[in-house]
Amino acid sequence: MSTPQLVVHRDKELMAQAAAARLITKVVDAQAARGSASVVLTGGRNGNGLLAALGSAPARDAVDWSRLDLWWGDERFLPEGHPDRNVTQAREALLDLVPLDPARVHAMPASDGPYGSDADAAAAGYAAELAAAAGPEDHAGVPSFDVLMLGVGPDTHVASLFPESPGVRETGLTVVGVHGAPKPPPTRVSLTLPAIRAAREVWLLAAGEDKAKAAALALSGAGEVQVPAAGAYGRSRTLWLMDAAAASALPRELYPPASA
Repeated sequence: MSTPQLVVHRDKELMAQAAAARLITKVVDAQAARGSASVVLTGGRNGNGLLAALGSAPARDAVDWSRLDLWWGDERFLPEGHPDRNVTQAREALLDLVPLDPARVHAMPASDGPYGSDADAAAAGYAAELAAAAGPEDHAGVPSFDVLMLGVGPDTHVASLFPESPGVRETGLTVVGVHGAPKPPPTRVSLTLPAIRAAREVWLLAAGEDKAKAAALALSGAGEVQVPAAGAYGRSRTLWLMDAAAASALPRELYPPASA
């Protein structure tokens, strides 16, 4: 478990631009060290804002997009191409703009896909895809993601792991179907905390005043069942990337700024 490090930016636009630059550096370094890189994307306004910033970043072409694996932390279990699906929004923000290898874009199954309307079967299928990509040195039956990004909800949820929900308590599976989510759509597919914690680095994105209470709870030592964001951390690094509004309720002196 890595100790959370906090980086606070003036506003959400600057946060998105800085996070995009940070991600480019991390991917380029991973590709130089290991030949390829693996990143888990998140949806929501902060995740999509980062992707849009990455698409317009001057250093975008430093990444060898053909040697990048993209995964998702969660997905809304809706038909392929639905505008509310995270992968649909990611394609619009970035993926359609860069020369990715389609075989390395690992979207979670849609509700009209090979598993039909069975979200649990779709979760098991995605878990099998993750396991097939994991090497013998990897942890928890998933690849050692270089960066796994998560948006933090006002209720402290990450991915589609909501407070007190069955998914946040899961310790055996790497991917679960989510039923009765408290925000629409109610049916989703999500990585579990063990899969999230297999990542080398976990980045939690929080911007806006509505995230201030959630960030303060998650960074105060709360339990992960009640505050799922508290249970999201990387093996070597955990970064909270925030704007000033989201950090406004934090005792910032307890969390020194992260180094580059």
